[in-house]
Parts: sequence; structure tokens; C-alpha cells
Amino acid sequence: MYNLYDRAEFEQTLAPLCQEQDIGVISYYGLASGFLTGKYRSVQDLSKSVRGQRVRMYLIERGFRILAALDQVAARYEAAPASIALAWVMAQPGITAPIASATSLEQLKALVEATKLELDRQALELLDKASAEPAIAREAGTAA
Repeated sequence: MYNLYDRAEFEQTLAPLCQEQDIGVISYYGLASGFLTGKYRSVQDLSKSVRGQRVRMYLIERGFRILAALDQVAARYEAAPASIALAWVMAQPGITAPIASATSLEQLKALVEATKLELDRQALELLDKASAEPAIAREAGTAA
């Protein structure tokens, strides 16, 4: 599992090993059960789909900080937050591709658009900073 929200376990344990052994990774939950699409921004939004209850845990300060950064980068690239979230995953070292699902043609278009995006350093840094957990932020020398 690897996405803008769920980073720590993969980055701290598996990523170094996979990079050392030159193993490409196909990560899953690229959109954190739909949270990183921006569809769920309040407890009231959880009823929008059957997956809604799975994203309840993301509705905290860090989750909202990540959504704000996604919105900012998405506006700059004129892309959907889902496209930006997946483009971020694809920009990470050792990641071959993220797994994400779509339940509509509109969602599928956002997934395909992600493959055409190449986020610049400024966008990657903004997303990294917004999504860094305190332990990751300390290691990177930045504030959470």
C-alpha cells in the first residue's frame, strides 16, 4: 500500500530494499480508497459511496493538509486531484505503477491523465511536505 497519505511503512521498510535489489514496485491503494480524489472532505461526504466509511480515518488535519496541496497542484496543472495523486506515486523512485480503480468514465479519464503528467520539483516538494508524517519530516529535516 502506497499513496500520498500511506507512505511511512513502504518508504521506511520496503522501498530501500526494492531499490537496492532493483525491484520495481506496483503499489496498491494509489488513491487511498478514493480519499485522494477529493470526493470525501467531511463526515457528511462518507455516505457518497460504499467506500466512504473506509476513508473516515483520513479526515484529520494531515488528510486535509494533503487535500489542500492536491487542490493547489491540480489547479496549476489543470488536472483532477486523483491525477495529481497518482502522478506523485509514479514519480517516486522504484515505483513501476500504482493500482487504482475507477467506477465511472470520468474517473477513468483522471487515471489515464495521470500517466501524461510529469510533476515538477515544486509540485513534488509541496505534496511531500503536506503528506509527510512527523517521523518522516524529522528525517527529511523539515517541519510537519
